[in-house]
Amino acid sequence: MDDFSLGARELDVMTLLWQHGSGTATEIRERLEADLAYTTVLTILRNLEAKGLLRHEPEGRAHRYFPRVEQRAAQQSALQRVLGSFFGGSAESLLARLVDDQHVDAAELQAIARRITEGQGARNQHSDASPASPKPSTTKRRRSS
Repeated sequence: MDDFSLGARELDVMTLLWQHGSGTATEIRERLEADLAYTTVLTILRNLEAKGLLRHEPEGRAHRYFPRVEQRAAQQSALQRVLGSFFGGSAESLLARLVDDQHVDAAELQAIARRITEGQGARNQHSDASPASPKPSTTKRRRSS
């Protein structure tokens, strides 16, 4: 279940299940912004279950659905797909696009830099090798339109 893709409606349903922990088809239908038929919601739930992303338990005449995958795992899978497909695997290109298009401010950039530094420190602590000095980046930042 490391690599999966979700359609827009499937993502809407999964987001609700991650937020609420579980739900019946009726509960999910009521919480969705889109006005979908009950049978459509049920089909989406069954498709997600067939993909291995949900499980259900009987609850009276209905079924209560639960996510089988954490939201973080889905985010990681989606990010890897976007990174590979649109940015040639370059995290630098992805971050540059975010900075250029999403108007990331200096405080957010400093927070990202702290996370990178903390992440490198944690990796170095778990490594048997002595910490290497950081290598200067040879990749030039390209602006794309």
